[in-house]
Amino acid sequence: MAATLIKGAEVAAQIREELKKEVDELKAKHNITPGLVTILVGEDPGSVSYVTAKQKTAHELGFHSIQDNQDASISEETLLSLLDKYNKDPQIHGILVQLPLPKHIDTNKVLYAINPNKDVDAFHPVNVGRILIGQYAFLPCTPAGCQELIVRATGDPKGKEVVVVGRSNIVGKPMVAIMIQKLPGANATVTCVHTGTPKDKIIEHCKRADILIVAAGVPKYVQADWVKEGAVVIDVGVNRIGMTESGKAKLAGDVDFDTVKEKASFITPVPGGVGPMTITMLMKNTVMAAKLSAGLIQI
Repeated sequence: MAATLIKGAEVAAQIREELKKEVDELKAKHNITPGLVTILVGEDPGSVSYVTAKQKTAHELGFHSIQDNQDASISEETLLSLLDKYNKDPQIHGILVQLPLPKHIDTNKVLYAINPNKDVDAFHPVNVGRILIGQYAFLPCTPAGCQELIVRATGDPKGKEVVVVGRSNIVGKPMVAIMIQKLPGANATVTCVHTGTPKDKIIEHCKRADILIVAAGVPKYVQADWVKEGAVVIDVGVNRIGMTESGKAKLAGDVDFDTVKEKASFITPVPGGVGPMTITMLMKNTVMAAKLSAGLIQI
């Protein structure tokens, strides 16, 4: 029997409805409007598309939202000064600098200049540390989206065997840190396999997984014979593998979807699985940052 699809758009819509109620309550009870600024340097088409979608969602939720576009020639010093301005702005609770940045700008220096309590991407080392020790206000958007999909579609992962394929700073490492926490929606036994793991060991670990989270960056990497019968499979990968007849990019995940869906109990499609969750979790982080700023929650 084919796996049940975990449809990210449906889960994201559910979370956005919950967030809209939270935003309305913050305005009515506390006179607080969550504020988000997205900073775009240059005119990369993909980046323009991403920030446009983020701003659209922020406006729909009733945020105070600013799109700050800067020329690709902006100096590192000027960009850092801009961040300092938003760090000090009480109406802005979340700051997001769209990546990638031009080569003349040190990305780490920019990301580390953001106030950790306004770092709604959760990339700052302070937030990475908070996540590891389980004392955080918000989580990196893509791993947080994966966790929400698991919990809302399949139930509490407590005590389950979770295997994460990939150890990137954006997905793999924070995914491990999130799922091992002694907290609701986590408390799992977690293994991480990566490019330093022999392939036979990768397969061996994957076969044990009750929940398999794949962020390898390799199209159709995980095969059906690597997957335990009835496993939950979360495919984070988005890879262009060609063009459709209509001229659109043909996408594939890091899992061989057509074969793995026959063994899994639940699986995320690509596109339409994890992808729609990322912007929604950014919005959730901004609401949490507003609450943190107002002292309504503590770290």
